[in-house]
Amino acid sequence: MKYIRFFEELGLSDVALVGGKNASLGEMYCKLTAKGIKIPNGFATTADAYWHYIEQNNLSDEIASTLEGLDTGNMKRLAECGQHLRSIIAHAKMPDDLEEEIIEAYRRLSKQYVEHPLAVSVRSSATAEDLPEASFAGQQESYLNVRGAAHVVEHVKRVYASLFTNRAISYRVDKGFDHMKVALSAGIQKMVRSDLASAGVMFSIDTETGFNDAVFITGSYGLGENVVQGTVRPDEAYVFKPLLKEGYRSLLGRTLGEKAQKMVYSESLKHPTKNVHVPLEEQRVYCLSEDELITLAKYAVAIEEHYSGLAGHLQPMDIEWAKDGVSGELFIVQARPETVHSQRDYQVLESYKLKELSAILAQGKSVGGKIAAGRARVIKDVSQIEEVEAGEVLVTDMTDPDWEPIMKSAAAIVTNRGGRTCHAAIISRELGLPAVVGTGNGTETITDGDMVTVSCAEGETGYVYEGELKFRCKTLNVGKLERPKTKIMMNVASPDRAFAFSAIPNDGVGLARLEFIINNSIGIHPNAILEFDKIIEARVKREIRSRASGYNSPVDFYVKKLAEGVATIAAAFYPAKVIFRMSDFKSNEYANLIGGEGFEPKEENPMIGFRGASRYYSDAFREAFALECRAMRLVREEKGLKNVCLMIPFTRTPTEGEKVLEVMEEHGLKRGEDGLEIYVMCEIPANVIAADAFLDIFDGFSIGSNDLTQLTLGVDRDSALVAHIFDEREPAILEMLKMAISACKRRNKYIGICGQAPSDYPEIAEFIVREGIESMSLNPDSVLETTLRILELEKELGR
Repeated sequence: MKYIRFFEELGLSDVALVGGKNASLGEMYCKLTAKGIKIPNGFATTADAYWHYIEQNNLSDEIASTLEGLDTGNMKRLAECGQHLRSIIAHAKMPDDLEEEIIEAYRRLSKQYVEHPLAVSVRSSATAEDLPEASFAGQQESYLNVRGAAHVVEHVKRVYASLFTNRAISYRVDKGFDHMKVALSAGIQKMVRSDLASAGVMFSIDTETGFNDAVFITGSYGLGENVVQGTVRPDEAYVFKPLLKEGYRSLLGRTLGEKAQKMVYSESLKHPTKNVHVPLEEQRVYCLSEDELITLAKYAVAIEEHYSGLAGHLQPMDIEWAKDGVSGELFIVQARPETVHSQRDYQVLESYKLKELSAILAQGKSVGGKIAAGRARVIKDVSQIEEVEAGEVLVTDMTDPDWEPIMKSAAAIVTNRGGRTCHAAIISRELGLPAVVGTGNGTETITDGDMVTVSCAEGETGYVYEGELKFRCKTLNVGKLERPKTKIMMNVASPDRAFAFSAIPNDGVGLARLEFIINNSIGIHPNAILEFDKIIEARVKREIRSRASGYNSPVDFYVKKLAEGVATIAAAFYPAKVIFRMSDFKSNEYANLIGGEGFEPKEENPMIGFRGASRYYSDAFREAFALECRAMRLVREEKGLKNVCLMIPFTRTPTEGEKVLEVMEEHGLKRGEDGLEIYVMCEIPANVIAADAFLDIFDGFSIGSNDLTQLTLGVDRDSALVAHIFDEREPAILEMLKMAISACKRRNKYIGICGQAPSDYPEIAEFIVREGIESMSLNPDSVLETTLRILELEKELGR
C-alpha cells in the first residue's frame, strides 16, 4: 500500500514517516512481542497520506495564512484560528485512493480477530512527536471504540484536524517547529477491552524525583483516558527494578485511589464512550493484583532496556497499559521517551523549604518538588480562562489540555481531580511548575483573589497554604563532592521523601523509625488489628475496615503496609546499609492510635516506662511485635532488600536483649543468618557501662544522643521546666560518647550515632570524628553542610 504501514512494517527509524507514537508501536510490535510483551496490532497512515489529504483539498495556503503572525498569548485569537483550521480540515473530502487503502487495511486487521465489527482506537502521531527535547503527548485527539470502516475514515479526518488544537499550535510556536513541516499520522489499533477491567499509565522512573530504579504504575477502572485526562484519582504503585531483575517480587508500595468513575463503551456511534459510576465497594479494591503489578513492571523494564540500547544511554519511558476484561491479559498500547527527568542535570541539587507555615486550604498529590506563591485565580468555567494573569496560581477542577498556553504563565497549578500521571501533572513538570492535583475541593476551599503558597517540597502530599509564605531555595553542585572517611548517613522518617533524599550524597540510612510508618501509613494499634473480631466499638471497627481496604484482612494490611514503607526507604538507598529501628512508641503514644486506648497502661512517666525492648517479649505485646518481624522478613526475603539492618531500642539489660533476639529468631529473623545484622540503641547509661556484655550479643551500637543525655543528666526532655539543662555538649555526655566509641572499636563492632546532636552542634560532630566514630546519621537538611565540615576536619587530622 502507498499510504498505509502495518505495525509489523514499522520501527523507530520511521518517525519521519508515521510519527513517534506509531514508530514506537511498530518497534515494540516487531521487537518485543517475542519477549512476551503483548501489543495489540494495528496500522498507521503515513505523513505522505496527510500531505496528500491537505494538497487534494488545497488547504496549505489557508493554513499558512491563518497562522501567519499569530500571537499565541492571545487566547481568544488562538482559539478562533484553531477552530477555523480544525473545521476546514475535518470537513474536507478524503481522497478516494487514501480512503480505499484505509478501508482495506481495516478489513485486513479485522480478519485477525473474532470481534465484529472490530473496535479500534484512532490516535494521532505527529512526525516530530516525542523527540528527546520535546513531547507532543496529549496535544492531538484520540478516539476510542471506533467501529466500521466508514467511521474509521471519518475519525482519521478528525485526527488530521487535531494537528491544530490550541495547545498544539502554541506548543509548536514555543518549540520553534514550523507548522507547515509537521505532518500527522493516524494510528489505528485494535482496542483492548479495558472498559471491562482497568488501564493506566506507568513510568520506568519516578515522575517526581527522577529516581531511576523504580517503576511507577498508575491505574483505574475502565478505559485509560480518565487516568490520562485526570478525571479520576488512580491507584498508584512502585516496583524496584534492580531486584525485580534478580527475580524478587520487589513491590515497594501501593496507594489506593478513588476511582469514582470509569469510562466504558457506549452503544452510540456518535458518542462511543461514556463515564459511569463505580460502586464504593469496587473503589476500595485495587484495580490490579500484586502479580499484575509485577508483570507490568517487567514489561516496563524490558521496554526501557530495549530503548536504552537503541539510544546508547539510559532512556526512561512513559508507557500506557490496558488490561483486557475478557481474556485477563495485560497489554502495552503506547510507549514514548520520558522528556523531563531524562534531560535533568543530577549533579545540581535544588531544594526548597518553607520558613513558615499557615492554615492549609487544600492538599493533594504533589508534582514538581517546588514552592511558589501567587494570587489564586479560581476557574470554574472555561469561559473564565482568559482572566488568568501571569504569576497567578491557577485553581480549577481539572485542566483541559487546551489550557497549556495559559498554564505556562501561571506560578502554580491546583486541581480538584487527577493523579500524578494526568495531563495537568505532565504539563506542569514540563513547564517547571509546582502543581497539587486531586485536592477534591480546592475550587471551594481556596478563595479567588487571595494570596496563597503552593508547596510540593514536603513529600508525596502537596499543600496549598493561606497567604504568601517565606521559603528558601538552595542550589548546590555535588558532582565533584568528595566522600569523607567517616560515613555520613541520613535519618529518614518518611517513605514519601526517600527517593528525593537519596539524591543527596550519602552513605545510607543510619536511622529509620518504624513507628513513623505505623503512625502515618497505618494509624491503628497492632493489638486492635490482632483482636479485630473481638472489638465491640462500631466506630473503631468501621475505621479499621476502611483503612484496610484493598487487603485480604486487617493483619494482611498491617504487615504489608509496614513492609511497603520499609521497602521504599530501603530501595531508595540500595545497596547502602539502611538501619531500621523496631517500634519505639511510648504507652501514651500507642494509646493515641486507633483502638489503642484499651491495650495500653496508664503510666506516670512513659518516657522511662513500657517502651522499646521490654515490650517485645512481654505477653501484652509479643504478638504485635511478631507482626513487625513478619514485615521485616517480607522486606528481606520476598522483596530482596537485604541491605535492611535492624535495631532494638531502649534495651535496659543484656538479658533483656537476649530475650528479644530469641523472639525475633522464632519469627525467622536470626542474627547473622542471610547477612542479617542486629544493632542495639546505645541510649541508656547501662549500655555504655556494660558495653562488652551488650556487644557480645549485638552487632554494634547506634548512639541515641537524646535519650542518653536525658538519662545521664536526669532531665525529662519533655519538661519545659528543666529544658535549659538539656545539653549534649556537657562533659559527662561527651565522656559517654567517648566510652561507647572506644568499646565498639576495641571489639571491632559497628559504631554510629543517630541522635540530633551532630545535626545541631558542629562541635559534637567534630568531637566524635576525632574519637573515630564509624558513621553519623544526620537530618537530611544538614548532610551536605556537615559533609563539607567533616572533610576539612579529616584533612586536618591527616586521614
